[in-house]
Amino acid sequence: MSAAPGVESAGGPLQGLKVVDAASIFAGPVAATLLADFGADVLKVEHPRGDSLRSMGWNVEGESLFWALVSRNKRCVTLKLSAPEGAEILKKIVADADVFVENFRPGTLERWGLGPDVLHEINPGLVILRTTGFGQTGPYANRPGFGTLAEAMSGFAHINGWPDKPPALPPFALGDCIAGFTGCFAIMFALWWREHGGNGKGQVIDLSIYEPMFWMLGPQTILYDKTGEVVGRSGNHTPYSAPRNAYQTKDGRWLALSATAQSIADRVVKLVGRPDLAEQPWFTGNPGRIAHTEELDDAIGGWIGERTAEEVLAEFETAEGAIAPAYTAADIVEDPQYLARETIVRVPHEGLGDVLMQNVVPVLSDTPGRVRHAGAPKGSSNHEVYRDQLGMTDEQLAALEADGVI
Repeated sequence: MSAAPGVESAGGPLQGLKVVDAASIFAGPVAATLLADFGADVLKVEHPRGDSLRSMGWNVEGESLFWALVSRNKRCVTLKLSAPEGAEILKKIVADADVFVENFRPGTLERWGLGPDVLHEINPGLVILRTTGFGQTGPYANRPGFGTLAEAMSGFAHINGWPDKPPALPPFALGDCIAGFTGCFAIMFALWWREHGGNGKGQVIDLSIYEPMFWMLGPQTILYDKTGEVVGRSGNHTPYSAPRNAYQTKDGRWLALSATAQSIADRVVKLVGRPDLAEQPWFTGNPGRIAHTEELDDAIGGWIGERTAEEVLAEFETAEGAIAPAYTAADIVEDPQYLARETIVRVPHEGLGDVLMQNVVPVLSDTPGRVRHAGAPKGSSNHEVYRDQLGMTDEQLAALEADGVI
């Protein structure tokens, strides 16, 4: 599909893909952002009062930093979908779209006359991503659902933190972002099938936030099924690898170490002056090393605590051990690895001049993605879309704005 009239080609492997993002906050919008990063024309549809993400979290000079990141590379229009006039306009917008992303509570779009059956009658090839806390089915389907609830109910919070502390919730949108990435590749699955065997037919993707996170937690369910064991919180240690911990240096820095592989474990204990540990029968595999975690931590932590971070990192690099500093944002923006790979990038922002943010992931050799601009102002593409693409007159737009539809 060619780019919409008046829209400059973004390039990338998804050039020509038209996406309508009517979701809010994180999970659905993140999926659409990933598509936009690789060249899709993503139209962000938000309520005239503005997406809640615009007023969430950090704000600089009246500009939302979350919005700058999550809404990058998108065109922005305002539209009240619950108004009959708004619903009719959305139908026109999705008529030639490839993907529609939404995260309303189950039944909401149907109540507005915008359910998948209606949209597929208008556009049979439309791929619809429906993102909710608990999915479209089941006894919890109609509950309000956020990433925090998914982080708890997936089992993540129960195993995160220290045994003598409460379950620890992440201080960022972990569940939402995992669902967003999952939603992105689910869209690509559906698009591939549409073009290769699906005879141009779109489909509905039912994505809950808790399920992708549950999948990532490893074989805990198998363990419980076969042994009755419930995995608990273990701090920086894991029940399947040792040594693994964060150790503090003489100058107060924290370094994260992992020696899951036998060869790495051998190098680490020899480096810290304890080759005798490598000679113990229990040292030959992770189960034995896990049973002697405290002894390993004492040896490694003691050695690291007598040296500066720079000294430790240099000696570990020479010995080919596996260790890394626990970075802050201030560390990241100066790190040579981040800079060499352009993992962070400066992009234009209409209100702040330019901003530094995460670059596109992953890196493609022939068709790399690109961050073209940060999140745009509310309704900044209203005239471009409604007047230039849908053919509405200025008088019609003024009336819709006066009625609170746009």
